[in-house]
Amino acid sequence: MNEISTVLPPEGAPVDENAPWLPLHPEQLAELLSGVAAPWYVAAGWALDLHRGEQTRPHHDLEIGVPRPAFGQIAAALPQYVFHVVEQGRVLPLTEAALAQTFQTWAWDPLDSGYRVDVFREAHEGDLWICRRDERVRLPYADVVRHTPSGLPYLAPELVLLFKAKGRRPKDEADFAGILPLLTAAERATLRELLDLVHPGHEWIAALD
Repeated sequence: MNEISTVLPPEGAPVDENAPWLPLHPEQLAELLSGVAAPWYVAAGWALDLHRGEQTRPHHDLEIGVPRPAFGQIAAALPQYVFHVVEQGRVLPLTEAALAQTFQTWAWDPLDSGYRVDVFREAHEGDLWICRRDERVRLPYADVVRHTPSGLPYLAPELVLLFKAKGRRPKDEADFAGILPLLTAAERATLRELLDLVHPGHEWIAALD
């Protein structure tokens, strides 16, 4: 893959909570990706709202996951955006080396000067999704991806909460409290098992019990 010659913001620019985001709505993105055959899913806070069936809070960005080798399909479906890699809070050109060392890929809209979507390039093995937080967690995509009544794919809520368990920001705590009553017994059991594995002694375990 050739290095993109024009990266906005410039190479090395910081990308933190103040980065200029103009995120697509998941429904807008799903329309743009309608021709993508690879499994992909909405992640993070938006995934929980899709599970609820309504938007419960503002979302600063939009994050999706896709098997690492399928990133090219996503990029090809979004030719209007400039993709670059984000590593340790900095913008990097989209090179093979950068892609191999990172998992986040942000799509910049050069017309409106804002980021539209963050594509997580996730590890996988055959039909198994591999959790980047702990590679011992390997699940079939059929168990990882859920769908709204309209067919929009999103990450299973128990897996979204597994990722949120590390940071425990105020919005993560609010998301956990809000989605917990909606989890099935099987989803609660899975989340408890994963927390025991990845974050032993985590405070959320007591709430799950």
